[in-house]
Amino acid sequence: MGSEAVHAVENAADMELVAALGRHDPLQKVLDAGATHIVDLTVPGSTETNVRFAVEHGVHAVVGTTGWTDERRAKLTEILAEHPQTGVLIAPNFALGSVLASAFAAQAAKYFESVEIIELHHPNKIDAPSGTAVRTAELISKNRRAAGVPASPDATESLLDGARGADVEGVHVHSVRLRGLVAHQEVLLGSEGEQLTLRHDSFDRASFMPGVLLGLRTVGSRPGLAYGLDSYLDLGGNA
Repeated sequence: MGSEAVHAVENAADMELVAALGRHDPLQKVLDAGATHIVDLTVPGSTETNVRFAVEHGVHAVVGTTGWTDERRAKLTEILAEHPQTGVLIAPNFALGSVLASAFAAQAAKYFESVEIIELHHPNKIDAPSGTAVRTAELISKNRRAAGVPASPDATESLLDGARGADVEGVHVHSVRLRGLVAHQEVLLGSEGEQLTLRHDSFDRASFMPGVLLGLRTVGSRPGLAYGLDSYLDLGGNA
C-alpha cells in the first residue's frame, strides 16, 4: 500500500511527493521536507504516534491503518481541538466501490430480517475482522436500530467456538484468510423468500489509490476528524 501511494502521489499532477518514510525513519523528516499532508499506511502500533505528531505540527493526515478504536479516536479528537485548522481522515477502506457497497448495504439493511457479513483477505493481514467489515457492521447496525428493526433471528443452540463469526454491534462477521486474495467483502441480506447480496472485490491495491488521492485533496478543507471515506462522498447522509 505504501509503495502504491508513493506512485499515486508522484503521478498526480496537483501533488508533489516531498518524502517517503520507512518504519525506522525519524518523523522529523516530514517537517524537514516541508510536508503539508501525510499518508499513514503503517501498523496499529505506530499509527497513533505518527498521526499525533502530524496534528501537533499542523500537518493534515490521511490514515489507512487499522487499530483506531473509539477510545483512540476520542483522544485524537481532543488533540485536534487544540489544532482547529488541521484535518484528519481515518478510512477503513479507500476503494470507492467498497465504500459505496457498505453505504448501500446500510441503506438496505433496514428492509431485511437478517444480515451477515463475510470478508475475505490475504493471509498476511494482521487484523480480523477487517476494518472495512467493522465499519460496515457499524453502519448497518446504526440504520437498523434507527428503524426499529430487531436482531437477526438465530436459533443456534450448539456450536463450536467462532462458528458464527464475530459479533459486531449485533451483526455476525465472518473472516476468511486465503492465499491469492486481496480484499473482498460480501454483505448477505435475507428475508422470507429472497436474498440480496452486495459484494465488492479489490483485485489489486491500485484500486485504493483514487480514494487516497480524494482524501488528500479534501482533508485540508475539513478540519477535525472524519472517520470513513463516506464522509467525503455525496451519499445523501445515508451512510
